[in-house]
Amino acid sequence: MRSFLSKGLLSAFVMLGFAAAANAQEVEHSGGVYHRAVCGRVVGLAARCHAHVVTDAAGREIDGKRGGRVAGYGPADLNQAYVITTPGSSSTIVAIVDAFGYDNAEADLGTYRTNFGLPACTTSNGCFKKLNQKGQAKKYPAQNVGWAQESALDLDMVSAMCPNCKIYLMEANTNSLKNLAAAAAEAGVLGAHVISNSYGGGDGKGTKKFDASYAQAGVAVTASTGDSGFGAQYPATSAGVIAVGGTRMTRDAGSPRGFDEIAWSGGGSGCSKVYAKPVWQLDTGCHKRMEADVSAVADPGTGVAVYGPHNNGISGWQVFGGTSVSAPLVGGIFGNNGGIVNAASTLYAHTANLNDITSGSNGTCSPSYFCTAGPGYDGPTGLGTPNGLTAFGE
Repeated sequence: MRSFLSKGLLSAFVMLGFAAAANAQEVEHSGGVYHRAVCGRVVGLAARCHAHVVTDAAGREIDGKRGGRVAGYGPADLNQAYVITTPGSSSTIVAIVDAFGYDNAEADLGTYRTNFGLPACTTSNGCFKKLNQKGQAKKYPAQNVGWAQESALDLDMVSAMCPNCKIYLMEANTNSLKNLAAAAAEAGVLGAHVISNSYGGGDGKGTKKFDASYAQAGVAVTASTGDSGFGAQYPATSAGVIAVGGTRMTRDAGSPRGFDEIAWSGGGSGCSKVYAKPVWQLDTGCHKRMEADVSAVADPGTGVAVYGPHNNGISGWQVFGGTSVSAPLVGGIFGNNGGIVNAASTLYAHTANLNDITSGSNGTCSPSYFCTAGPGYDGPTGLGTPNGLTAFGE
C-alpha cells in the first residue's frame, strides 16, 4: 500500500475552460522509494499528467547522477526487457502531446541521447520539432515545470524505444482537454504515425466531444491509464486509444530476458461508465470499455532515467515512474514498427507475442481482474507487456 507522508494543495480548478496547473505536493512511499506526482489534481474537463519523480522523504527531487553514474533504467535496459532489437525508421513520426511549454526541450533531449549513445535528434537534422497546438514552431505556451518534466520523460522514452524515429513535441496552451485534444488532432494533420498522451482526466459524457482527436484511423494513439489505482481515465477509455497500464519491473537473472514484472500497485485500470465496449475486447466483467490494453514499466521504485528540469529550473538527471513512462515507451515501440494499427485490436490479435503478467494488484475489486493481475487479460496490465515488435503493428 502507498502511504501519504505530507499533504499540501492537491486540487486545481477550472475557470472559463482553462485548467490550473499547480504542481502536486503529495509525497508517497511505495516500491522502496519516496516519490510524488509532478502535476496537480484537476477537476472538470482538464487533465493531469501522470509522471512521478523519485524524491527524498520531504518531497525534494533526488539528483539522478551520483558518482558519475546515471540512476534508473536506460535505453539498453528497456530494449533488453522488451526484446526491441531495431532502431526504427526516420520515416516514422512519433508525436508527443503535453500541456504548456518546455523551454529547454531540444537541449535536454540532446543530453539524454548523447549520454546513452543514441543518434542526434535535432531541429537542424530534421529529427525533432517543437510545435504549438496549431502546429507552428513559434508562439509556444509559457513553461510549467511539472508538465515540462512530463515532456522530458516522454521525449526520452520515445528516444529509447525508437532512436531513429522523428519526434514532434506538441505543446497545448493549457491542460484543458479542449486544448490537449486540439494538439492531438493537429499531430494527425501533420502526419504522425504515433501520438502519445501521458495524461488523463475524468471518464464522463462531457469528454465525447474530444473523441475524434484520439480516434485517428491507422494511427497508434497511446494514453496512460493513471497513477491512482482503480478508476477509469480519459482519454485512455476512448475506443480509438491504446490504453497503457503499468508494471513493476525488476532484474531477474533466471528469466530469458533478464527481467520480471508484476502489476504496479499505483497503476490505473478501470471500467468506463460512458464508452461502449470495442468488439475486439472480450472480457466479460465490464460491459463497457475496459482499461488497460497493454502495459510496461511504471513503478517509480523501478524507474527510468530522465534528463530534464528540476523544480529550481535547472536541468539534470532524475528518476521517474508513473504510467507516463509506459505510454510513450509503448508509443515508441509502435513507432519502431511503423505505427500502422487499428486501435488496440492489433494487440488483441497477437496475445501470444506479449508477456502475460500474472501477479500484483492495484487494489481490491469485484470482479477481481479489474484490480488484480492473473493469467490472460486483466485491468492493471491488460494483455501483458511488449515481447518484441510482432504485436505492435498490422
